[in-house]
Amino acid sequence: MKFAICNELFQGWPLEKVFAHAAQAGYQGVEVAPFTLGDDAREISPAKRAEWRKAAKAAGVEVTGLHWLLLKPEGLHINSLDPQVSKRTEAYVETLIGLCADLGGRVMVWGSPKQRTVMPKDSWLGSWQRMVEILRRLGKKAHAAGVTIAFEPLTPADNCNFINTAAEGQLLVREVGSPGVKLHLDVKAMFGEKRPVADTIRLTGGRDVAYFHANDPNLRGPGMGDEDFVPILQALKDIGYDGWVSVEVFDYKPGAEETARISIETLKKAQAQVK
Repeated sequence: MKFAICNELFQGWPLEKVFAHAAQAGYQGVEVAPFTLGDDAREISPAKRAEWRKAAKAAGVEVTGLHWLLLKPEGLHINSLDPQVSKRTEAYVETLIGLCADLGGRVMVWGSPKQRTVMPKDSWLGSWQRMVEILRRLGKKAHAAGVTIAFEPLTPADNCNFINTAAEGQLLVREVGSPGVKLHLDVKAMFGEKRPVADTIRLTGGRDVAYFHANDPNLRGPGMGDEDFVPILQALKDIGYDGWVSVEVFDYKPGAEETARISIETLKKAQAQVK
């Protein structure tokens, strides 16, 4: 397993500076939130994309991919009952597939709970069927670009009413049936399933897991709360996962540098104890 960190933690930092600091801190990758690059990915020039990709290589880190896909621009909603909104959102995800590939990334974490909610006049099944169809189309395009869409189960605590558990996420991935669509797991979200996080990881069997977010249920980084990462990394190893473990936090108060330092120290210490 390799360790990465999400760039939005470094609020206001140029991406080049994030790459350099992440490498210095001991990370091998940086995960990018598109909204930190601009309000609309369609406005990011090929030259700028190439510049960022070159900067990552120069710093000695990989761009692992993208997350927080649909925060900007405003008005996106994949499960909207307005077909024009849904089509516009799908088209924007296609744009992000291109951005991800241009930056050298290989994974797009699809969380965006507010932009996938089941609408009041819709049904859960209707949203499911619509999502399967959309992901089949997008999965084909992502796979052709060398990118995997990793769908993220999120709990009601995340203001999400659609795909709340790892089991639901895995069922969605399998019904889509595309090599371009896999499962993403997040410690904070799995904690909401009211069983040990390691147990939820093992229940997936590993076959569909494409990416992993490390954080503490207190919204800070690994080692900044009570969650023990030894059994978590052990479970990942037991299911055969050897991909990225990326630090994603939501409470920035301790500061970017302190959060990055404690998180990587905790993950490396835990990894050393995995059998």
